[in-house]
Amino acid sequence: MKLTILGCYSATPRALNNTTSQVLEINNHMFLIDCGEGTQVQLRKHKVKFNRIKHVFISHLHGDHFFGLVGLISTFRLLTRETDLHIYGPKGIKEVVTLQMKLADSWTNYKLYFHELTSKKSELIFEDDKVEVRTIPLNHRVYTNGFLFKEKPGLRKLDVDAAEAANIDKAYYRKLTQGFDVENEEGKIIKNETVTTTGSTPKSYAFCSDTMYKEDIIPIIKDVDVLYHESTFLEKHAHLAAKTKHSTAKEAAKIAKKANAGKLLLGHYSTRYDDLKLFKKEAQEVFEEVQLSEDGKTFKF
Repeated sequence: MKLTILGCYSATPRALNNTTSQVLEINNHMFLIDCGEGTQVQLRKHKVKFNRIKHVFISHLHGDHFFGLVGLISTFRLLTRETDLHIYGPKGIKEVVTLQMKLADSWTNYKLYFHELTSKKSELIFEDDKVEVRTIPLNHRVYTNGFLFKEKPGLRKLDVDAAEAANIDKAYYRKLTQGFDVENEEGKIIKNETVTTTGSTPKSYAFCSDTMYKEDIIPIIKDVDVLYHESTFLEKHAHLAAKTKHSTAKEAAKIAKKANAGKLLLGHYSTRYDDLKLFKKEAQEVFEEVQLSEDGKTFKF
């Protein structure tokens, strides 16, 4: 599981900092999460292959989380993209994108699918045989979701020596890795667990965009491997967090601790702060495994 931070600051872009956007590579998928202004420039800068992005997840319709989307869609068109693009986001995302395309007379030459979200309960919005994605309902000034990305259990690991000793035909090895019991050469049923072991442990990643402190999300993200949680403010500005429906670094750490997360990744910093180490320091008063998002930084989990 690989995460590339394209932008991790709130509200307004600066010369050296970008608004929210990140790319998650998980089990052969490349998901774009939020698409703030300048996202496609960051994709170029960090050599992310545009054509691998087939699914875009937009948390909410505040500009610092989606103003780069129309530009990216337009660039895909100029690059003569043919692959379908799926966009998941709040109701209204289709209207705001297609209006600009209509007025510019620049419809895509590839299929564009919008999956508009309205539910205030967690729901499954994407699934294939490798990965599933669920929404994480958040509490912000407008309708907002986070997203939980989870790998499905992979193939079991075959103990070839044990399989040979059990006199199992090699034609059944694939079924064994899929978890089935099989017959051996003598017609005896061989239990799967006697010739295989558990495969690699499935990974999970939770992206919690703009939100005030919300314990309701804990059951949804329980035991997640990596939790990204917005941390717009330090404790000295906690009153602003409450007023604007954002979180402090310490509040993010409380969520991580109660959810038993493996690691906490902070981001969406207010541009009023110059020293990001203060965010980590305050969060670690509650939860030890804390890392800081930084524009252009890549994490491998």
